[in-house]
Order: sequence, then structure tokens, then C-alpha cells
Amino acid sequence: MNKRITSEEAIELKNSATTITALNARNQLKGRISAIIFGDVVSEVDVETPSGTVTAVVTTRSLNETGLHVGAKTIALFKATGVSIAKL
Repeated sequence: MNKRITSEEAIELKNSATTITALNARNQLKGRISAIIFGDVVSEVDVETPSGTVTAVVTTRSLNETGLHVGAKTIALFKATGVSIAKL
């Protein structure tokens, strides 16, 4: 069962320098934003992590509201409900 967090908890998580544990996402990679490709509606955000580059597609509005920018320290959170593979 997913836990809903309050806005106060979200602010605390946003300001926290530690790993986020209150969200239902076990896969977390700390990194730094290395590139942003802005679009009218959605933007691509590349996060360099010790494991490699993770690219997220987020709404441009959310990107602007969060104040994320190239060089910002981030945590990439992801949860895969399905994975597709292809023969090489």
C-alpha cells in the first residue's frame, strides 16, 4: 500500500541532504544534473550517477517550478513495473 505524504513532509524531503526513504521507491541514485534539453511541454534531464547516466522526461512546468538546473545535486528515483528487452 502506498503511503501519501503531507506537504510538510514533502518540503522536509526536498530540503533533506540524505537519501529519501519516505517514498515507495527503492531504486535511488544520487547524482548531479549534467544536461537539460528544454521542450515546450516536456524536457529531458540527464543525471550523472556513479552507475552511469539516467535520463528523465519531466514536464517543463515541473522543471521550472522545482528550480532544477545543470549542476544541481539530485536523487534519481525510479520504479520499473515492466521491462522490455530485445535481442542484440
